[in-house]
Amino acid sequence: MGLAELRMADRDGMTELKQKKSAKPKGNGLSSPSRKLYDKVAVKDPVRQGFYREVAEILRVARVHAHRAANFLMVEAYWNVGRKIVEEEQSGKKRAAYGEFLIERLSTKLREELGNGFDVTNLKRMRQFYVLFPKGATAWHLLSWSHFKAVLRLEKADARAWYLQEASEQNWSVRALERQIGSLYYERLLMSRSKRAPVEKEAKQKTAKLAA
Repeated sequence: MGLAELRMADRDGMTELKQKKSAKPKGNGLSSPSRKLYDKVAVKDPVRQGFYREVAEILRVARVHAHRAANFLMVEAYWNVGRKIVEEEQSGKKRAAYGEFLIERLSTKLREELGNGFDVTNLKRMRQFYVLFPKGATAWHLLSWSHFKAVLRLEKADARAWYLQEASEQNWSVRALERQIGSLYYERLLMSRSKRAPVEKEAKQKTAKLAA
């Protein structure tokens, strides 16, 4: 082979080598059917909807349980505060004004150490909570302190129990519960036993927008 031929073969080899280096690899490692499916999903949403819903549901359920657990702990704590106040009042103190003085002094000390939320009015509600529910409340693991405050003003024990039970079963928000109390829902049901369905229908319609 002559010198000219060697040079030409060398140039051809170099050209072929450059072409191989510049060639782009095809695909990204996915087989053709998988690649098409990936591209189809990615165009619509990079996060697959089924996967997203499953993750979101896990977090939503955890958040609900955490919220309910926090509610239960605070409601139980307020009931115990009320119990301690009643027990302290009954521990041999005969003066009629002692209960009022005790709550005022307790409020002052608690606010100094723990901040707002423990004024005289709230401590009186906690005391009343214990007095009205001395054995606790069956629904308090599902309801907030605001739910219980809403029923404390009701005079009849059966009305308090009924509203709390309904709030728990129907998942009423505090606004929905207050709306039903204000409309005398329970009392109207008692007076309209033969017309219970219309009263219940009206209640559901008017609380739908106030759902928890």
